[in-house]
Amino acid sequence: MSPSSTTKTSSSSVSDRKVIFDHPTVSSSETLVELQDVSLRFVTYHDKQYSLKRSALDLILKREVPPVSNEFWALSNVSLKMKKGERIGFFGFNGAGKSTLLRLLARIYKPTMGRLMVKGSVAPLIEMGAGFNPELSGFDNILLNGAMLGIKPRDMRKKVEGIYEFTGLREFADLPLKYYSSGMYARLAFAIATEVEPEILLIDEALGAGDIIFADRARDRLNQLLSKSNLVVVVSHDLYSLLNMCTRGIWMHEGKVRADAPISEAITRYMEFTQAIDAKNAAAAAIKDMANKV
Repeated sequence: MSPSSTTKTSSSSVSDRKVIFDHPTVSSSETLVELQDVSLRFVTYHDKQYSLKRSALDLILKREVPPVSNEFWALSNVSLKMKKGERIGFFGFNGAGKSTLLRLLARIYKPTMGRLMVKGSVAPLIEMGAGFNPELSGFDNILLNGAMLGIKPRDMRKKVEGIYEFTGLREFADLPLKYYSSGMYARLAFAIATEVEPEILLIDEALGAGDIIFADRARDRLNQLLSKSNLVVVVSHDLYSLLNMCTRGIWMHEGKVRADAPISEAITRYMEFTQAIDAKNAAAAAIKDMANKV
């Protein structure tokens, strides 16, 4: 692709493929989340200023015309049930589909194929502060993000004082967010995101909550949120934390579920897989080194 090309990426559904997206009412059912053969396709479009002259030259010179778009499947035929009371950890290599699946549960993406059912309120601790407006004050951003989380303005106003007390940012309430330090920004985002009491809690590993002094309070607050949630889904590369936090582990690889088992068993299978890859790479490197010496 030439430097002048612009790439746009979006999730895409296809009209000839059946997609079912349920919005049921919470009941006494034990299953809170269910995915049946869920797949998600991304399409990358290459927008180029392709003139008639250029088209004619390509035809005359028999030059290969670049494709209008490329596609890849971020998730492929994923079927899972997540039940009330479970603490589920997702792990795997970068690009395995872990965070994509989390965004699917948060309704950021829509499945291209398959059926997705989610029961109850969802709090996604994903890219916190993504909805902040840097031109607005800290106070206005609290109300704005509360609205994005489904909290009415009058109810969010009742939470403002608690947020300031937790973050220590009361004196900066009227300061535009663009003047906040990265630590202040992260603290405010974390405090707002954890103000909800969801039935389903989605946690991405990138939960930076600011400076070291704030870290302990953030950890305590997160633990309280974990205890109140009916279902917790965590994505992380920190296997030790997942082992301590979760009861069930799901190892994803190339958009598919490779293991779904008790957390210790799933991690063991993943570690065996990574060790086999490391051994294979080491052997290949040794052979290459020997060949270079010949």
